[in-house]
Amino acid sequence: MAAARQTLVALGAVSSDGRATARGVRLARTGLHPRLGRALVDGAPAVGARRAAEIVALLSEEPPRALGDDLNAVWRSVRSAGDPYAGRWRDEVRRLLRATDSEPATQLPDTTAAGLVVALAFPERIARARVERPAPGERSPYLMASGTAAELAPDTRLGALPWLAVAVADRPAGSHSARVLHAAALDEDTARLAGAALLTSREEVHWDTRRGEVVSRRVDSLGAVELAEKPLHRPDPTLVRAALVEGLTREGISTVLTWPSPGLRERLAFLRTAIGDPWPDVSDEALLDRAEEWLEPELSRARRRTDLARIDTTSALQRLLPWATGEAGRLDELAPERITVPSGSKIRVDYTTERPVLAVKLQELFGWTAAPALAGGRIPLTIHLLSPAGRPAAVTGDLASFWRDGYRAVRADLRGRYPRHPWPEDPTTAEPTRRTNSRK
Repeated sequence: MAAARQTLVALGAVSSDGRATARGVRLARTGLHPRLGRALVDGAPAVGARRAAEIVALLSEEPPRALGDDLNAVWRSVRSAGDPYAGRWRDEVRRLLRATDSEPATQLPDTTAAGLVVALAFPERIARARVERPAPGERSPYLMASGTAAELAPDTRLGALPWLAVAVADRPAGSHSARVLHAAALDEDTARLAGAALLTSREEVHWDTRRGEVVSRRVDSLGAVELAEKPLHRPDPTLVRAALVEGLTREGISTVLTWPSPGLRERLAFLRTAIGDPWPDVSDEALLDRAEEWLEPELSRARRRTDLARIDTTSALQRLLPWATGEAGRLDELAPERITVPSGSKIRVDYTTERPVLAVKLQELFGWTAAPALAGGRIPLTIHLLSPAGRPAAVTGDLASFWRDGYRAVRADLRGRYPRHPWPEDPTTAEPTRRTNSRK
């Protein structure tokens, strides 16, 4: 009922309070569905009363499918036919002529007249080809003003037309598109005239997934059919921000933003797993939920993808640190970025693995019987002991056990290949070094 009332109001047949208008009374007197009444009443002044009546009569009773899907061809055929359908059609034409005012014929060709009258009856079925110039032998799919996809039947007689006024369509089981059964050729000017109530102009700012970028444009549309567009030079900042958030959501914060690795995010993820609150969740989903907390004001200043990529995410993430509780000051203690080893080197900790890893050359750890545990002593470091060439020679989570049980085998394997490097029998008392032995 609501949809019916909306249609009658759009046709001007009833007022907003549901009362019939003078136009509504006139449409009712045609004895037609209100849409067809509108096509007759409004079409007659544009194409002439007889042609309007003839086309509307074709819409009143669907022509036999054997006549094809091109309403212009059907119209020509029925005019000269003597079969029962043609007889009923002529009777309906005479009735409709009595129901409408006599109008002089216009100079519009029959092709244009048919398209206009059909589009007046069904403006939401005005359809535009999605591909302007399909490849030879192929037919472009269509998009109707209602937003429904449509395609021509395999045995169509309509040919490759840029615009259609669709009179009858169905949707075969399992199909995503409607199948056009009867339609008339149309052009854009006639489509704009018949579908004037559906014409809109809007500013549109959104994230284009195909381009991976914010698109800002002014779009002229006839329902769902886009007619023209031009870029917006000063889009609404609120819409731009929403589009950027849409891009972060669709493509992922990890993809769009620039993350130093290893960096603060990995350290915070480690603390979140090891300790939990008050250390923040820094997963994509959690960061999106709290974007206003940590990405402002950078997000409000951004206008395109490249602006997002330039955001200093390390500084931005610091806004999520637990400053209020005072725990933020313990970040370097609980999850240090680097650890100073006995040789004096400051080695970066890798937080990208399940357990933090310290990869360092074996000779730099001489005299070190135990590596520090992280997260307040909860999580031991995994040590990757490297050869002088920087290749892994051993992996341990217990350095004292390695010196006692594993070092001897590593020493035997590597000292022949790296004779210029120290390989003491007791590494726990040896001097750590970053250098080779002195030449003699």
